[in-house]
Amino acid sequence: MSENKNDIIISLRDIFVEFDGEVILNHINLDIKDKEFLTILGPSGCGKTTTLRIIGGFLEPQSGTVSFEGKKINGLPPHKRNVNTVFQKYSLFPHLNVFENIAFGMRIKKIPKDEIKRRVKEMLAIVDLKGYEKRSVSKLSGGQQQRVAIARALVCDPKVLLLDEPLGALDLKLRKNMQWELKQIQQKTNTAFVYVTHDQEEALTMSDTVVVMNNGVIEQIGTPADVYNEPVNAFVADFIGDANIVNGIMLDDCRVKILGEELECVDKGFGRNTPVDVVIRPEDIEIVKPEQAKLSGEVVDVVFKGVHYEMTVMCKGCEWIIHSTECEPVGTMVGMKIIPFNIQIMNKMFLAEKNTFYADVISSDIEENKITVRVEDCEFDIENQYFEEGSRLAISLPPSALSIAGDGVGHIDDVYIESVIFKGEHNEIILESDEQKWLMQSDVDEQVATYVPLKFDFTKAEFRVMEGENET
Repeated sequence: MSENKNDIIISLRDIFVEFDGEVILNHINLDIKDKEFLTILGPSGCGKTTTLRIIGGFLEPQSGTVSFEGKKINGLPPHKRNVNTVFQKYSLFPHLNVFENIAFGMRIKKIPKDEIKRRVKEMLAIVDLKGYEKRSVSKLSGGQQQRVAIARALVCDPKVLLLDEPLGALDLKLRKNMQWELKQIQQKTNTAFVYVTHDQEEALTMSDTVVVMNNGVIEQIGTPADVYNEPVNAFVADFIGDANIVNGIMLDDCRVKILGEELECVDKGFGRNTPVDVVIRPEDIEIVKPEQAKLSGEVVDVVFKGVHYEMTVMCKGCEWIIHSTECEPVGTMVGMKIIPFNIQIMNKMFLAEKNTFYADVISSDIEENKITVRVEDCEFDIENQYFEEGSRLAISLPPSALSIAGDGVGHIDDVYIESVIFKGEHNEIILESDEQKWLMQSDVDEQVATYVPLKFDFTKAEFRVMEGENET
C-alpha cells in the first residue's frame, strides 16, 4: 500500500469515548486508506466495535475528530456518509427475495429501475450468487445470506464498507471459506474494508493492515507479518498466535538472561540489568540433544496438530510450547536451540516489581494490634499491624500477594482485568482500579474485560510511614 497521505480516506484523531464514567476509547488515532483491507483486532470489551460505530456515524465521540477525505464529518448521520455497514446479524428482509434485498437501498434513493437491475446483476456475479435473484433469503445457507448482506451494502458503491464480526455465526469450515471470499470481493470492488474481529486467524488471513486494540487503546498497527513477527509488547505477542513469553533480564546490548541462562539476541537499547519480557514463537525453537543447548527440559505432552506436533516441555519449572514436524515422546529430555534473531525483547507492560499504594489510617487499636485503613474510598482492617490514627502509609505488595476474592468480598471492589498473559510458570494479570494499575500472579486464567473484587495478603506486605512527601 502506498504511504501517500492522499490515500487516506478516513482519519480518526484523538477520539475519546466514555460510558457511565468508564473509558471505552482513550484518545485513539487511526488512518484508513483507500482500497485497503484493515482489520481491528482485540478481545471483547477492547473498544473495536465502538470504533466501527464512530466511523459509521452511529455514535458520536465525546471529543476528537472524524474526517472523511479530508473533511470533518462529526455529527453527520449514517445515511449521509459514503459508508455502509454489515453487522453480525445480517438483518435481511425475510419477506423479500435476494434481488429485492440487494435493491432495497437503491429503491429508497429512487435510482432508475434499469440502473438497479444492472447494478444488482453485477453485484450478484461479484458475490457468486448469479441465478439466485428470485430465491427466498430464508432458504439460503448462512454463507449465502452473508453474501447477500455484503452485496446489499456494496451495491450503493460506498467508499468504505464496515464489517462487524460478520463471520461469527458461521461454522468453522464455512468461516474459513468466507475469509477467502471476502478478500476476493474486496479486491474485485476496490472498496476499503474495515473489519472487526477477535479472531486472530481472520485478521492474519485477510488483512493488508491489522490494528490491535486493548482496553480502549491501540497497541500496534502494522501488516500481519509485522504484528506477528515484531509485536510491540507481550499483549500483542500473546494475542497474535502462539508464543512463549517469559521474564528476562537484559544484561547488555544483545545479551539476555532467561531462567538463569545467558543467551545472545539481536536487540539493543534496553540498558543494563533491565527486566524485560522475552517472546519466542513455538516454531522458532529447534529440538536438539540436551547438551547442544543452554535450555533443556522434559517433554510432558504431545499433541498432533495435522501440519506439526505441539510439544509441551518443562524447563526449570517453566512450561514451553514447541511446534515441530518431528515428534519426541513424552518423558524425553530435549534441548531447545534458539537462534539470536528469533529471540524478541520488549519492555515490560508493568514496570514496577511490586504494587505500591497509599493508605490512610482512620482508626487503630494497640491492644488488638490492628488498624483500619481507607484505600480508594474502601475501608478495611489490617491485622497484626499498629500505626497511629491519622498516619499515611505506603504499602508495597508483591504480585503473589494479590488475588481475586473467591467469596466476592475483596479489599477493593470492581477492579478491571486489563490483560492476562501466561509466563510459563503462572499468569501475569494486569488490573486497573480507580486510581492505579496492579500486577497479580495467578494459576487461574481469568477473563479479561471483567470486573472483580481484589484481595490482598498483608502478611507479605511492607509498610512505610509517610511524612509529607517523604517516607520514614
